[in-house]
Amino acid sequence: MSALIELQSVSAGYGQSQVLWDADLAIAERSVTALIGRNGVGKTTLLRTIMGVQPLSGGTILFDGQDIGALPSHHRARAGIGFVPQGRHIFPHLTVMENLETGLSACSERGAKVPDHIFELFPKLAQIRDRKGGFLSGGEQQQLAIGRALTGRPKLLLLDEPTEGIQPNVVQMIEAALRSVRDDLGVTILIVEQYLDFAWAFADRYAVMDGGKVVREGDTATETAADVAHLVHI
Repeated sequence: MSALIELQSVSAGYGQSQVLWDADLAIAERSVTALIGRNGVGKTTLLRTIMGVQPLSGGTILFDGQDIGALPSHHRARAGIGFVPQGRHIFPHLTVMENLETGLSACSERGAKVPDHIFELFPKLAQIRDRKGGFLSGGEQQQLAIGRALTGRPKLLLLDEPTEGIQPNVVQMIEAALRSVRDDLGVTILIVEQYLDFAWAFADRYAVMDGGKVVREGDTATETAADVAHLVHI
């Protein structure tokens, strides 16, 4: 299976502080990769660099065969990359439906509407579609953030700590939804997640980061979350 996205010797940082050091990673189409590692090793920066939120200072990012390293983030969104950042970043004064409609800016289809499958994945959003984002629970906000990213019909979905601060029953709902996103919608997923049991429930592969680069990769079918837990938690 060919790689949908490939990072070749990618470097990036903040001001004089370099965070990514020649990072390499290839992710196959229609697969889920869990990006794991201790805090501060560059996982969030890697997602931000793929999305174009963080400038690339070295290396190459190939997406669907095209070099996107110089593209601004909104062009990457239109090319088919969706991003759910840590903290969700929904608009508190907009309704659920209005928040979802902001995701349509990444869709090249003229006159596109919020697809019905968003509400099939997250039935709760249909029930609260007129509620302002600022009045939602953390779990509702996370479902909204994922739904908004999917509204743009991405080929690749980047998720940064989607279970953080979420109740267990909502975590199970998000797990089922993401499994459907891969299996039914054919979306490739790269997820940063500290809760390894959640990631292993639907991820095909894992990649461990340390010191700003990927230092180990493997299949979740042959290595359990317990096998690699020591690489994430001190």
